[in-house]
Amino acid sequence: MSGGHAHLDASNKKIALLIAVMALLLALAETAGKSAQTDAINSNVEASNLWAFFQAKTIRMTNVRTAAEDMTITRDVLTDAAAKAAMTRQIEAWQRSAQRWDSEPETQEGRRELSARALAAEKKRDKKYKAYHDFEVASAAFQIGIVLASATVITGAFALAWLAGGLGIVGIGFMALGVLAPGTIHLF
Repeated sequence: MSGGHAHLDASNKKIALLIAVMALLLALAETAGKSAQTDAINSNVEASNLWAFFQAKTIRMTNVRTAAEDMTITRDVLTDAAAKAAMTRQIEAWQRSAQRWDSEPETQEGRRELSARALAAEKKRDKKYKAYHDFEVASAAFQIGIVLASATVITGAFALAWLAGGLGIVGIGFMALGVLAPGTIHLF
């Protein structure tokens, strides 16, 4: 020993390199996992907002349709032509509004369009949650691999280093799934 530092033999240097690479991959998996989780939460909020808007449109549409039906009954028993004409105009206006609230392709804010947008946001949310879970499994594999590789340095049991390397490969596999095919392997 010189200067109080023990000389690392070649195998310990390799284990240290394995630990460093797995720590780097762990950081990447954690970052990607948090990003996927944030995207999933944002998509969930978007879907909730769109469904709330959908419900508001449904309530408005139901109210004006009910009012139109009620006014139609009232109008049909009247004899005053001017009152009937005014009621007919109002009924037609309510019917147009109800029809517009049901489908409004130009603004994407009709019930049909809101429903499609909400379903798309839910699909994105589900995909991002699956990616998040894949990154979490990758992170766990890297963490356990780092612990096993560290134990190799202390115990000299090189089987632990091989197991750590195997877990690193599993972690890389789950990271790839998180990026390319989230949820392909469903563990939880």
